[in-house]
Amino acid sequence: MEELTTFLSSIGEEVEDAEEECFLLFAQDIPSANLGFVDSRATSVDVTIHGQDYTINQSPTLLSSSRAGGTTGAVLWKITPLFAEWITTQTNPFWTSTILTPTSTVLELGCGISGLIALTLSPTITHYVATDQEYVHRLLRSNFEANAPKQEHPKSKAGSNRKPSKHGSSSSNNKTSQKSTPQSTNITFTTLDWETDDPAALKDCIATNDGNTGHEDKGFDVLISCDCIYNEALIAPFVRTCADVCRLRPVYAPGRELGERKEKPTVCVIAQQQRSPEVFETWLKETMRVFRVWRVSDEALGKKLASGSGYLVHVLVLKDGDQ
Repeated sequence: MEELTTFLSSIGEEVEDAEEECFLLFAQDIPSANLGFVDSRATSVDVTIHGQDYTINQSPTLLSSSRAGGTTGAVLWKITPLFAEWITTQTNPFWTSTILTPTSTVLELGCGISGLIALTLSPTITHYVATDQEYVHRLLRSNFEANAPKQEHPKSKAGSNRKPSKHGSSSSNNKTSQKSTPQSTNITFTTLDWETDDPAALKDCIATNDGNTGHEDKGFDVLISCDCIYNEALIAPFVRTCADVCRLRPVYAPGRELGERKEKPTVCVIAQQQRSPEVFETWLKETMRVFRVWRVSDEALGKKLASGSGYLVHVLVLKDGDQ
């Protein structure tokens, strides 16, 4: 727990009051960024992160369709490449405090069609599980294939021998599907319904070196969500899913030994664009019922995501006693 305590003390102040946090954040000038997409009319967009070029295929047609269940994941949003660059910087507190290490397994909620965070972060960790609705799968797969890492990160030998699972289910109702593409990477995609699916089954889609699926540790080191909070109807199932994922690991309790369980608590990092203060406050109030929350400081974020950028990054850990 000591590393996590050090990490939390380094990233910024803990949020104590949701209404005050909302007022402080939305009282400042926020740059106009329309809804926050990079280019909603283009069928592909080019981005560069740490000198690496990525071409992201997207679907303006799908974005503007009337598909039930939403279409916001059909295009790339501005915060995603900024967050991907930040989380993969080696001076990031997640790395310097060893919350992220070469042996980490990361879960993303609402990955969308780009898979950009998975593409940039996966070479430095053991496994990355990206989740969303099935409609993003085709374009996501094409973006994984088109932008596959050229080589493993030198610190990430642990994941180089893992083989992707082509079949299986991530939920008890056996209706979800997953595929890791391209096969040379350690990225797995699986559908996840925040209202009906069981996060405890998510790791079943990861194949071990000997071909077995089953893991004693069902949890994840880090949960990532980038720009998934824009609709009040999604807030309760989103927060519940985050909490259910965190309950797969020990709860954060400073000074308490982990006992027989050696896994570290799951750390959630939630990035979002500033849009509606009402939606943000609703999310924060719901979140603070079960999580302790820290807003990441400008010093830790850097200029591109700092105050006044129009973007926010919060870190969550499950409250002691909520397991």
